[in-house]
Amino acid sequence: MASDGLRKELICAICKDIYTDPLTLRCGHNFCRVCIDGVRDTEGGYGEYSCPECRVRFHKRPPLQKNITLCNIVKNFLATQTHQEEITGICCTYCVDSPVPAAKSCLMCEASLCDKHLKVHIETATDHVLTEPSTSLKNRKCSIHRKILEYYCTVDGACICVSCSLVGEHRGHRVEMLDGVSGNKKGILRHILQKLITKRMKTEERVCSLEERKRKAQEKAAGEAERVTVLCIYIRTWVDDLEKKILSDIKRQKEKTSLSLSNVIQNLEIKMDELSRKMRHIEELCNMMDPLTVLQEPDSGDLCDPEEEDDEDRWGHDGSDEDRGGDDGSVWGAELISHISHTLSAMIRDINVIFHVQDPADILLDVNTAANNLLISDDLKTATRTLITENRPETAERFQYYQVMSGRRFTSGRHYWDVESSGSGGWRVGMCYPSIDRREHQSSIGNNNKSWGLYGRLWCNNQYSVRHDSNEIRLPHGISSGRFRVCLDYEAGQLSFYELCDPIRHLHTFTAAFSEPLHAVLYVCGGAIKISGRS
Repeated sequence: MASDGLRKELICAICKDIYTDPLTLRCGHNFCRVCIDGVRDTEGGYGEYSCPECRVRFHKRPPLQKNITLCNIVKNFLATQTHQEEITGICCTYCVDSPVPAAKSCLMCEASLCDKHLKVHIETATDHVLTEPSTSLKNRKCSIHRKILEYYCTVDGACICVSCSLVGEHRGHRVEMLDGVSGNKKGILRHILQKLITKRMKTEERVCSLEERKRKAQEKAAGEAERVTVLCIYIRTWVDDLEKKILSDIKRQKEKTSLSLSNVIQNLEIKMDELSRKMRHIEELCNMMDPLTVLQEPDSGDLCDPEEEDDEDRWGHDGSDEDRGGDDGSVWGAELISHISHTLSAMIRDINVIFHVQDPADILLDVNTAANNLLISDDLKTATRTLITENRPETAERFQYYQVMSGRRFTSGRHYWDVESSGSGGWRVGMCYPSIDRREHQSSIGNNNKSWGLYGRLWCNNQYSVRHDSNEIRLPHGISSGRFRVCLDYEAGQLSFYELCDPIRHLHTFTAAFSEPLHAVLYVCGGAIKISGRS
């Protein structure tokens, strides 16, 4: 083709590609600007230049001039090539020199026509049937009669021409126009398409739902792995502390027993020396021949130790002091085993409380119970002491001072919820019966037999205690985290408090036979308390 020959004339001899910003040497040959500059820079070190194509030599750096005509030719050629590359689909059958997109196809002529040839065709062949451009024009004619397929035989399910219907093998069959049958089939296909669209949408929703479940499962697995790690650290720390305590008790008891037995042994050795002395004296008397000397000795009863039998009863036949009610190995060992068993039972109980509760309880504060000197956050998770009195209506369920109760109540199962204190002042967290008094001092957590609570007195050297029915137990160790967990096992009748430090530390467990539903309750005398989720 002509375009192929033109392309060969527009190829740079250096890069073997179409010219880019072509420049001309004095010898008349053209090269890309970048290509010839590179060659000249390389030859500059030798002091001599040459044309890369004809090898004519130049003693000085040859001047370069832009070939404007060649630039325009390259530009037009590339534009034509781009236009041809953009032409896709079916081209006009009669445009031989260059491809031109077809506008229609004629079934009678079995040809595709561009706009120009279509105009002429319409004027000369008015009875021809035109369709959208197609490459399978022969398939639209009857292979027997070479006529256009216009009908559809409902008996044989085939597209036929008019001759097939009148004189051909489909004569007498029920036939319909292709447009009508096609319309009916399109209706069926649209109905199927709608079903497929609906099914696909449901599938997409299912995929999104499963992906969300997968994400939550991964998050839950990560949370459980973190909980197990914290719990294992907690168990190891507890076991290490238990080991140190038991070893310390064993060492102390060993020293005590060793000292006691050493004293017994020393006394018995003195007794043995005294008995040996008396035995030697008696043997001497027995060996004397002079009866006068033997008779002049004190009575033989004086030589016996009157406390001998008492000592034997006192120290026991094996030299131990068990008859005195002392600490022998067997009694002390039994006490030690009992102590270890009790400690491990408590540890297992706390592990069960911490580990077997799967998810934190969703605790929301009930504004209808909040005292007017407490500010409740919009998410119903934080209670803050306020100096500006809230103008909430006075009702029987509202606390008079500092307290607020949760809306959710617990009547069974294991649950936990976490709190975080901030600011200065005092606070209390715990659980209570809904029948708790809402007025005066007796309504405070722990000041009655219907509530159990953990106290924090930040103004008093950070003292912490637990309280129920006005009975207070001070916690011996200090607390610095300000984050706590409340665990409830309703059926077991246990309400436990933990400090959320590293590792988690058990503070106290109340045991009671719960007789009413339980609500979470907060008391804020200063600062704020926030209910949080999983730590």
